[in-house]
Amino acid sequence: MITLKEQISEYNTEKAKQMPEDVLNTMATVTVDLKSMELEDNSLKVGDKIPQFNLPDHNGTDRSLSGYLDKSVVVLSFYRGGWCPYCNLELHALQKSLPQIEAAGAKLVAISPETPDHSLSTREKNELAFDVLHDKGNYVAKSFGLVFALPEVLRPIYKGAGIDIPGHNGDTTFELPMPATYIVNQQGEIVYRFVDADYTKRLEPAEVVAKLNQG
Repeated sequence: MITLKEQISEYNTEKAKQMPEDVLNTMATVTVDLKSMELEDNSLKVGDKIPQFNLPDHNGTDRSLSGYLDKSVVVLSFYRGGWCPYCNLELHALQKSLPQIEAAGAKLVAISPETPDHSLSTREKNELAFDVLHDKGNYVAKSFGLVFALPEVLRPIYKGAGIDIPGHNGDTTFELPMPATYIVNQQGEIVYRFVDADYTKRLEPAEVVAKLNQG
């Protein structure tokens, strides 16, 4: 089975063929700048307790962290939005690994700032069988230290590609979470994390399963 890393590599190859070089260079420069801000170092780490939260799912039903943790270990996947091709690749890969994740005794939950209507569309598009939560205003992502504002230089590029971040998120901030994956034990403590300011980098679902099986 093709890995998520291989799928992303294939997508990057096609993107390089289709996007103007100046746009690719701008995106690369912004990524370097974001990495230099050491945003990852300011996010929650292994051993930290995560904040409690209540968020609506794709159907508008309130879900609580405590409700998940009462039943099992939780895998939290923060993604930018259904407009992001890398997020869709990751969500689809997580769905394929869902049986193994659940067999390892964990509940998989995705979190994004996109509105419930867009979350539902993302869930249906990727045929997801796990909860997708709406983090309005990136409230929870901020408590994890994951949020940054999309740089001004990228906003017209995104708009030109038909990506309306304010429309997807229901606000005007252009704030997004860094893609991140956390494994949280039933005591609410982080036992594993993956955070990268480079949105093209994602954690392999197989690694999530391996970590879960290690106990």
